[in-house]
Amino acid sequence: MTTRKQIEEREAQTLSNWGMVSADSRGRVHDEQESDDRTVFQKDRDRIIHTTAFRRLAYKTQVFVYHEGDHYRNRLTHTMEVAQLGRTMARALDANEDLTEAICLAHDLGHPAFGHTGEHRLNELMADHGGFDHQRQTMRVVERLERRYPDFPGLNLSYEVREGLVKHDTDYDTIDAEGYQPHLAGTLECQLANLADEIAWNTSDLDDGLYAGIFDIQALAQQPLWRQVMDSLNEPYHPKVLDPVLRHRIIRRLVGIEIGDAISHTRKQLAAYAIRSVDDLRAIGHNLAGFSPELAEANGIQKKYLYQNFYRSYRVMRMAVKAEMILTSLFNAFVQEPRQLPPATLAKVSSEAEGLHRVVCDYLAGMTDRFAIREYKRLFDPEERV
Repeated sequence: MTTRKQIEEREAQTLSNWGMVSADSRGRVHDEQESDDRTVFQKDRDRIIHTTAFRRLAYKTQVFVYHEGDHYRNRLTHTMEVAQLGRTMARALDANEDLTEAICLAHDLGHPAFGHTGEHRLNELMADHGGFDHQRQTMRVVERLERRYPDFPGLNLSYEVREGLVKHDTDYDTIDAEGYQPHLAGTLECQLANLADEIAWNTSDLDDGLYAGIFDIQALAQQPLWRQVMDSLNEPYHPKVLDPVLRHRIIRRLVGIEIGDAISHTRKQLAAYAIRSVDDLRAIGHNLAGFSPELAEANGIQKKYLYQNFYRSYRVMRMAVKAEMILTSLFNAFVQEPRQLPPATLAKVSSEAEGLHRVVCDYLAGMTDRFAIREYKRLFDPEERV
């Protein structure tokens, strides 16, 4: 039987100098006995997977709401893809796979119903009460809202996982690393989680849009990434028939290009800065893990294309407007008459320092898409049973 001590010794022997060894963790806020057969980061990963918040991701929007079809990504499948991509890059760079995976699995726990539309609407509704963003909400989930242990609130995750969450840095994240040495860069594992997230949504959103028939292939043929992929597959830029097998080949090759470039460029950056330890990496103060300038530029072009032609397509926008109406109506109804809240949630109003608005916001942020829709029907459809 392999023990935690043996795993830690193996890490010390096999990880690169910039890899975060489990035995060197800064530990937890609340002292507790560590496992005999799991490292601190493995234990964190397992705690994250067993949370209610993690299970709820299965019915939270990535781009399409759940009732649009069973084959589109949801927030849980996105999270699993991020974790797989993160582990792949961590393994290639001899970083800590378990730490990378834990950060990836937890990075979206605070996402509300209806994706970024829900996040933006909750932020507007909470403008006079501290605002809302999913990254800060993720920290509330892991530090306060999950109640699973008698001796402390939250999950009592290690410093390195929590730091990875507050320093998660993509186009859709708001960085607030107060209390986590914001002048220092995150671990390489933290930085790889950032990359994995970007690769996942940049490739899977393209896949979902193709599956939905939203994209104009003629327009896609003008995108540098599309042309690079089709050249590598020896396929025309605008095939007459985009059958499922070709679509899978395209996305698979695109993922390979993104991963290969990220690993290669990050390895070059680590060598260029002569990184010899985790402390060396942190002291740089900015992320070294990333894409080559050429791929970063091509990714930027694709992001703009996706924004204009996918996230703002009429099918996505129609549901976005519905989502804003649902969340606005629920928020106002609960604030105006808190006694409509479930008893356990209502009880938090007097116990939580933030007051009624934050309790309502937490309640809404924890909802899945389908639960929010059902709550809306219960409150506003006179014939719906409450």
